[in-house]
Amino acid sequence: MKDLNPTISLHGFNNLTKSLSFNIFDISYAKTEQHRKEYIEYIDELYNAERLTHILTNVTEIIGASILNIARQDYEPQGASVTMLIAEHDTAPTDPDYDEEAPGPLPDSVVAHLNKSHVTVHTYPESHPENGISTFRVDVDVSTCGVISPLRALNYLIHSFDSDIVTVDYRVRGMTRDVNGKKHYIDHDINSIQNFLSETTQNEYQMTDVNVYQENIFHTKMLLKDFDIDNYLFGAGVDEFSSDELQKIEADLRREMLEIFYSRNFEEN
Repeated sequence: MKDLNPTISLHGFNNLTKSLSFNIFDISYAKTEQHRKEYIEYIDELYNAERLTHILTNVTEIIGASILNIARQDYEPQGASVTMLIAEHDTAPTDPDYDEEAPGPLPDSVVAHLNKSHVTVHTYPESHPENGISTFRVDVDVSTCGVISPLRALNYLIHSFDSDIVTVDYRVRGMTRDVNGKKHYIDHDINSIQNFLSETTQNEYQMTDVNVYQENIFHTKMLLKDFDIDNYLFGAGVDEFSSDELQKIEADLRREMLEIFYSRNFEEN
C-alpha cells in the first residue's frame, strides 16, 4: 500500500474499498451467413466461461489475493459470466519490488498472487440486423478492500481482449484511520487512471479523462489508434470485397467505434 505519508501507521484493517470497472468493446464485421458463423466461433473461443475464469484467476494473482469461490456460466447462443469472491492475504506479498499501484504486467508476462472482495465479468453480444456490424461488450469489475489494489490489473485486462474501445472507472470509497484516529479517504496518489497505464498501452490508445478529484472518482475513455480493416473482417479478409465495399465497411466500423467512444449517435450524411 502507498500511504499518504510513509510515517503514517494505520489503526487496524484498511477499510478503504477500491473499485475498478471496465466496459470493453470488440467491434467486428460479419455480413454473410458464413461470416456470422465464423464470428460466433470466434466469440465462443475468445469469450467462453473457461477462458474468462483463467483471465480472472490471473487478475487475482496479479493484485495479490486468494480465491474463495468461483461461479461461472456460458449462455446460448453467446455470452458468459464469471464471478469470483476473493480475499486479501494475511500478509502483503514478500516480493521487495511489489507495488500495489504500479501499472502491472501485460498478458505475456504474468507472474503473480487475492479478503472480502470480488471480481466479475459479463459479456454481451450484439449484431446489427442489416449492416453486418457486430459489437461485443465485456464488463469487468474488480473490487478490493485492504492493501491490495485493482489498479495493478489495468494493463493485463485491457490486453487480454480485443479491446477497440475501453471505458474505465476507478473510485475509492469508505475510510480508514491512522493510529492517532485521523480518517483517511484514500491511501495513494492519483490524478488520472492514465498514470497507471504502461507506456505500451498509452501509445496504442487515444484517451480522454473526466475526473471528480474531490470525490475520488476517475474516468478514462480509450480508443484504439491503429485501424487495420483486415483485423475486423471474417472470411477471406480484404480479398473478399471490392474497394468500394471496403471503403463503406471501414466507414461503418469507424462510425460505430466513434459513436461508442463519444457516447452519442452521429447524423447520417
